[in-house]
Amino acid sequence: PARVTEGRTRGRCAHSPAGRDAHFQPHQPAMASTRAVLQVFEKYQKDRVTFVQTVAELATRPQNIEPMQSAGVMALLRPLLLDNVPSIQQSAAIALGRLANYSDHLAEAVVSNEILPQLVYSLSEQNRFYKQAAAFVLRAVAKHSPPLAQAVVDSGALDSLVQCLEEFDPGVKESAAWALGYIAGHNAELAGCVVEAGAVPLLVLCVQEPELSLKRIAASSLSDIAKHSPEMAQAVVDAGAVAYLAPLILSPDAKLKRQVCAALGQVAKHSVDLAEVVVEAEIFPSILMCLKDVDGFVRKHAATAIREVCKHTPELAQLVVSNGGVAALVDYVDESEGNNRLPGVMALGYISAFSETLATAVIASKGIAPLFASLVEEPEDHVKSASAWSLGQIGRHTPNHAKAIADAGVLAKLVAVGSLPSSSEDLRTKCVRALRFVIEKLTDLAALDRTLQERGLPHEVVKFVVHQISKVLPNDPKGRHDFVTSGGLAAVQSLEAAAGTQLKEHVDVIKSCYPEEIVQYYSPAYPAQLLEKLEVGA
Repeated sequence: PARVTEGRTRGRCAHSPAGRDAHFQPHQPAMASTRAVLQVFEKYQKDRVTFVQTVAELATRPQNIEPMQSAGVMALLRPLLLDNVPSIQQSAAIALGRLANYSDHLAEAVVSNEILPQLVYSLSEQNRFYKQAAAFVLRAVAKHSPPLAQAVVDSGALDSLVQCLEEFDPGVKESAAWALGYIAGHNAELAGCVVEAGAVPLLVLCVQEPELSLKRIAASSLSDIAKHSPEMAQAVVDAGAVAYLAPLILSPDAKLKRQVCAALGQVAKHSVDLAEVVVEAEIFPSILMCLKDVDGFVRKHAATAIREVCKHTPELAQLVVSNGGVAALVDYVDESEGNNRLPGVMALGYISAFSETLATAVIASKGIAPLFASLVEEPEDHVKSASAWSLGQIGRHTPNHAKAIADAGVLAKLVAVGSLPSSSEDLRTKCVRALRFVIEKLTDLAALDRTLQERGLPHEVVKFVVHQISKVLPNDPKGRHDFVTSGGLAAVQSLEAAAGTQLKEHVDVIKSCYPEEIVQYYSPAYPAQLLEKLEVGA
């Protein structure tokens, strides 16, 4: 019985918890050791994740940038781009992109730390999220200056970015298109590199995608390529871009319309042929509706595109006029201010410059008043200069055109603005030229008389006014009377006209229109001569 009991006890003990613990006891230290090792690696991974996510978050606030740079953040982030955890790679790239985006100094640090080759390598290897982040870094570096954009090109990024344009994911395409646009935007040489890499046809395909944000970025990048030279614009045209961009003028999305109008303007500006390509895509009259858009940038870019079309030839200017473009531009100038006003002001000037018929269309659409308002109201000299130039183009054709300018009170304001000490040299030159253009056609003696007697009239303009009066006065009997009573004859005789000069000849012609007694009576020396006679008589 004792043996049986012992056996039972042994059997029971073998299957009891105590028995099992005794059986496995030799393996416990190995399991604990493995767990402890894994915990170290897990903690390391969690700390890396926490680090890159925190750095990426801190990089969104400008006040954190300098301390992070001082702490050597670039050197710490660089190895994490090659981390075996995708989320860490992605967060590291985002952090680098935000840092590089902050300043050109930090972008140069990205280049000097040899981070670009790693990014380019990863662009073709990693998932879509990392590709977006890597393209963001390349964009952030390239945007600052041509040398930094060249560094991105030299790293071999163009081919990888162009391949990203063929990705299925629209986010990857968008990031790549954005980076390519920043590279191309700096100069013609970099834009040529982008074109040679085969980006343009793929950007045109991106314009046709359904995603609005992708359409916007692709249109913007095409604009950045086309703006530099006729050759770059031709590359955009040859890829069929204009045919796909033009219908988007009617898009309900304001940001897309901005980029589309800008791109069409950048293509049209270079030559007559390119402008005709844009016109043949039937942008008129649709683009005129954009001049009334609620978005200010849409209005400005639409006005710029119209200006770039109508500046080339009388035929293109006539096309704008025939589609109701003048009235739309006049309203645009009237309702805009500042730099937004400038393209509309210049467009009206280009249209008016080509022929008296086109200038008449501007006058008939009441275009002088808003141009005059722009000359008077705008604080910036370059806008005033454009306004003076456009007014001169309207008045340069015939006496009727010149009279319309004079009747609006423009001549006096041109004199006043041109004589201000604060006016720039360019503004003064534009005012003098506009005065000359108008005065040389003006036959309204009263207007010429008023201009002659304006204070601050530049000496070079005085010659034109006196010359024009000398041509008009002999054929205007009534005007001769008014010219005397207004003080015009006295003003002419008070001019310092040296013998043998053209000015003296013109003054003599004017004096010859009157009897000697009247000429003498209104001469500056006449009061002194009377006093001398009085003294002699006494």
